[in-house]
Amino acid sequence: MITYKEKLSLLGDMIELSKVDGQLHDREYEFIKMVAEELNVRTADFEELFSLPNELLVFKSEFKRIEHFYRLALLSHCDNHHHDREHEFMYQLGLKLGLNPFSIKRVLKEMDNSPTRMIEADLLLGIFKEQHN
Repeated sequence: MITYKEKLSLLGDMIELSKVDGQLHDREYEFIKMVAEELNVRTADFEELFSLPNELLVFKSEFKRIEHFYRLALLSHCDNHHHDREHEFMYQLGLKLGLNPFSIKRVLKEMDNSPTRMIEADLLLGIFKEQHN
């Protein structure tokens, strides 16, 4: 079960990513707000995250770290304006989460090549599993 602090950290990472290109697009804000509502984060706490520095919280479970990385990668594509700074942010974040650099690059490439900018869960997990062998 994800703690309230972990929920706030996830949202903080999402906010930080959405600002990398210098502008918070309406679609990005709405997406983050929708996630906050799904996570049952109080509105006041959600709004406060926009003015607080973000503290990266690294999950112990590799699956949770992959899931966190993928959520943020989806956000980076939701405004249909994928910038190089967002790509670099995602790569650096993946490294901070302790994910394999080759897997990070491959996931981002697969998402860029996908018409929906999404990839199947089996493919996502398979990419990270490949590097374990």
